[in-house]
Amino acid sequence: MSVNPASIEPRELMNASAIADALDAIVRAISQRNGSLDAIALVGIRTGGLDLAVRLQRAMRAGGVTVPLGAIDIALYRDDVFEGLPRPEVGSTDLPFSLPGKIVVLVDDVLYTGRTVRAALDALVDFGRPRAVELAALVDRGHRELPIQADFVGLRVETARDEQVKVLLEERDGVDRVILRKRGLG
Repeated sequence: MSVNPASIEPRELMNASAIADALDAIVRAISQRNGSLDAIALVGIRTGGLDLAVRLQRAMRAGGVTVPLGAIDIALYRDDVFEGLPRPEVGSTDLPFSLPGKIVVLVDDVLYTGRTVRAALDALVDFGRPRAVELAALVDRGHRELPIQADFVGLRVETARDEQVKVLLEERDGVDRVILRKRGLG
């Protein structure tokens, strides 16, 4: 059986400019939906979601509004944490604001099955009950296993289950880029 080399090459879905534009659009959509950013708090899901939440906060600050920022780690809330995975790396959860009365915008880099978001919701309610929770994702790749839908999305893309969406960010990877590749390839 021969493999078409073009079918295994990574494909760029977003470059730095497209990522910046998507984040600007998400900020506008959050503002339009909520009328004001006064009750908003951003919570990034470690790790990629936190990097994006920092950027969203920076964009909101440039617009004249300072929005609280927190980080949530979901390692011990995953439903597959003990199912043959390597020992989970537990990061810190930092919510330096009170949740009651806040509209929390959970931020993640890629929305796939919905299990990461479910774990983040479980973790979040351990710290209090926000007025509402909204979800922002840079990329929605489909294939949901749970009834979870993003409120704000930078890019929706159809993928196959044997593909992976990889978000590379300047903060960690030295470049802003989103690529689609076959699972298991570098």
